[in-house]
Amino acid sequence: MIQGIPRSLTGLALSAFIGTAQVVPVFAQPTPSVSPAETPLPPAPATSAAPTLPTQAAGAYTLGAGDAVRIDSFDTPELVLEPRYSVLLDGTVNLPWVGSVPVQGMTLAEASEAISAKYKRFIRNPIVTVSLMAPRPLKIGVIGQVNRPGSYIINLIGNESTQASLSQRSGGEGGTQWPTVSKAIQTAGGITQAANVRQIQVRRPAQSGTEETINVDLWKFLTQGDLSQDMLLRDGDTLVIPLATTLDAAEATQIAGSNFSPEAIKVSVVGEVVAPGAVTVKPNTTLNQAILSAGGLRSNRARRSNVELIRLNPNGTVTRRMIALDLSQGLNEGNNPALRDNDVVVVNRTAFASASDFLSVVLSPLSGVLGLFTVLGNLGR
Repeated sequence: MIQGIPRSLTGLALSAFIGTAQVVPVFAQPTPSVSPAETPLPPAPATSAAPTLPTQAAGAYTLGAGDAVRIDSFDTPELVLEPRYSVLLDGTVNLPWVGSVPVQGMTLAEASEAISAKYKRFIRNPIVTVSLMAPRPLKIGVIGQVNRPGSYIINLIGNESTQASLSQRSGGEGGTQWPTVSKAIQTAGGITQAANVRQIQVRRPAQSGTEETINVDLWKFLTQGDLSQDMLLRDGDTLVIPLATTLDAAEATQIAGSNFSPEAIKVSVVGEVVAPGAVTVKPNTTLNQAILSAGGLRSNRARRSNVELIRLNPNGTVTRRMIALDLSQGLNEGNNPALRDNDVVVVNRTAFASASDFLSVVLSPLSGVLGLFTVLGNLGR
C-alpha cells in the first residue's frame, strides 16, 4: 500500500488501471519485502487442493508440460479469477496481463518468483504462490533383463498406466502416488531369471543436460529391508537391469519369491509323462517339479537317465542338455536345475518302450489283415 493514501483510494486506483488496460486478473508471486511503514502481512492462506509430495521428490520436483498448478495472489484476489492452470506443451503458463510465462524445468518456488517478476510492472510487491495440484503423467523407460522392456506412461492421478496396471507408493495427503523401482519393474512384466538385481541403474536426465546415474541394489532391499534402494522415480528416468554373470541357486530362489519377479512362467514338458504339454509354474521351478506338474513319469516307459532340457538363450542361441533325472534331489544345477520361461523338457523313452512301439507299428497292418481273414472265415461257414 502507498503511504499517505487511504487503502480504499488505492483500491479504486488499481481498479481504474485495470479497466484502462482492459485485461483479465493475474496470479502467482514470491513473498515481498515489507517497508518499515507498512503493517506486516498475515501469512498466505493454505491451499487445501495441493497434495504433499513424497520426501524423495519434494525438494527437486520440476514443472513440465501437463502439470496442473494453482496460482494464488495474496491481497489482490481480483487478479486470479481461475486459480488452476496447466503447463502447456511449450512449458509455459498463459496468465492474464502478462501472457505466457516459461516455467519448464523450474521448481515451484522458482516459478513463483518468475511469475511475480512479471507482475511487478503492475503491482507493488506482488505476493504470488504456485502449488502443485496434479502432477503430469511420468514417462519411464525399463530396459534390460525384464520380460516386457519398453517405455511406460504412468498417470499419477489414478492407479493405472496406459500400458499396464501399476500400484504405486502413496505420495501424501492429496492421494498422489509415485512409482518406485520395484513397481516399475512389475509393470514391465518382472525381471527375468538372469537379471542382476544388485547392480540396477537409474539413469536420470539432469537440468544441465547431462545424465545422472544412480545405482540401486534390490538384493539389499530384499535381505536387509533397505527401503532407500526401492527409490521413487521421476519423469524421464530409465531403469537398466543388467545380465547376471553368475547365478546362485539360493539367491535365485529368494528373488523368485519377490514382488518384482513374474508371478508365473511357462515351460513345456513332452515325451513320456502322463499329461504332456505346456504347464504354468512359479519362477525358479525345478526340473523335478515341472515333471510332476505334468502328471509325473509314465512307468516302464520313461528313460530317467536321458531327460533333455532345451533352452532358448537371450542371444538367440539354443542349448541342449542331457540330464540324469533323480526325483530325490533338491535344487542343483547337476540333475535338478531351475527352469526358465519357455524351457522345453523332453522325457525320452526306454529302449524297451522304443522296440515295443516299433513292433506295434510294424505289426499293426498284419493284425488288420488277420482280422479280415478271421471275419471272412466266419462268413464262409
